[in-house]
Amino acid sequence: MNAVVRPAVRALLLDPDDRVLLVRFVNPETEAHFWTTPGGGIKPGESHEDAIRRELLEETGLADPEIGPVIWRRREVFAWAGRTLDQPEQIVLVRAPSFQPQPHIGQDGLVAENVHELRWWTLEEIEDSVAVFFPTQLGRFLRQLLETGAPPEPIDVGI
Repeated sequence: MNAVVRPAVRALLLDPDDRVLLVRFVNPETEAHFWTTPGGGIKPGESHEDAIRRELLEETGLADPEIGPVIWRRREVFAWAGRTLDQPEQIVLVRAPSFQPQPHIGQDGLVAENVHELRWWTLEEIEDSVAVFFPTQLGRFLRQLLETGAPPEPIDVGI
């Protein structure tokens, strides 16, 4: 099966206490649960900044965030909803006040996108959890970011 290339952008969304907002997805092909940063596909003609603003509003309700630099990159090929996706991702740093996520696409939209939960996580909770995260070494790269700041160039964080 040929993979569909789907460029995407995600936000490492941090609050003032350095908690990160993560989204729990359930893969419709495998029923595997995993946590990742909010974001999604970049539509044709859309910039990565416009795409992340749209995705953050849809998934979290956060309007008009200050978009920081691209800090990480990753690429993954995976089965999703009857297709194989080849998804190169840019992950941007976004700082925001603490807020209760209120997705603008509504519960039906979240279910259609296989989103099952949004939650703020501390670094320690991520490091101590047995949950599956993407990027898979999220705790390691988050710790590095919090200790040394944003890298001068995006870091490849693998799968």
